Amino acid sequence: MRDRYREICDAFHWAVPPRFNIAWACCGRWAQEVDRVALYFEDDVGCTSAYTFRQLQDQANRLSNAFASLGVRRGDRVAIVMPQRPETAIAHLACYQMGAVAMPLSVLFGPDALEYRLENSEARLAIGDETLVPHLAQVRDKCPSLKHIIGIEGARETNVLCWEILLEKAASIFERVDTSAGDPAILIYTSGTTGPPKGALAAQRSLLGNLPGFQHSQNIFPREGDLLWSPADWAWTGGLMDVLLPTLYYGRPVLGYRGRLDPAKALYLMQKYRVTNTFLFPTAQCPACRPADRRPRFSPVQRRRVRRARPAAGPARASR
Repeated sequence: MRDRYREICDAFHWAVPPRFNIAWACCGRWAQEVDRVALYFEDDVGCTSAYTFRQLQDQANRLSNAFASLGVRRGDRVAIVMPQRPETAIAHLACYQMGAVAMPLSVLFGPDALEYRLENSEARLAIGDETLVPHLAQVRDKCPSLKHIIGIEGARETNVLCWEILLEKAASIFERVDTSAGDPAILIYTSGTTGPPKGALAAQRSLLGNLPGFQHSQNIFPREGDLLWSPADWAWTGGLMDVLLPTLYYGRPVLGYRGRLDPAKALYLMQKYRVTNTFLFPTAQCPACRPADRRPRFSPVQRRRVRRARPAAGPARASR
């Protein structure tokens, strides 16, 4: 393969328009194509679904209208405490297109971690599924800015609003707000390894800044037939900015999986959905290194690109 590094570098230039909105770039413009698939989803019991960009846009419009009816305004923080699932993508799009700030939070957080971030960010609304809503309800009274909690699929606690009912009652037409490229869009908290977790606020244009690294690490993404999957949590910067949003930005489908993952399941998903591109981090790679006689047997999986995240160098590695 010809080395094009110098050619690509010389041709590159930043193209950040004054007005930019992540929701329009990642969904709205593609929703004009009725049958264009945006997302495939499967859970650990084998339930599957598929969404076109138009269906995602319809649901995002309804959720934006529901948010507005609950008092969410431009600049308000909305906590999204969900794993890989369609509702997670819909919630992000709904926030971006109305100028609210999406705040993804890990499903691994317990009540204390959630309370700190919800209170520190002054989040106005939080969304969670049946496993997370009890934690949210537990800290609600300690977060005075938190006015509403929305529950997904059977998340039924006192004073928790039902996602399905809210969307059913909401209108499917929403007028996207006119956002500048510098308007706030995403609030992501640091891990807190060097002190209390700190909120890092990213603008609408932050996605554009991330695209070159994504595109080239995925071997000049997209190409015809590309489909991307990664076990990376969509609440993590790597899962959100290196998987979900850039894949949708380029109009290609992304695969979401909710459930416990092991090598057999990973190979099953890549084979079933014909995954061409993936992004793996160290804890996802290590199980695949087991002895050959202990690995699950599958027919070859054709992948165009595997992107790996490298762990930080530990003392033993750093001393060499």
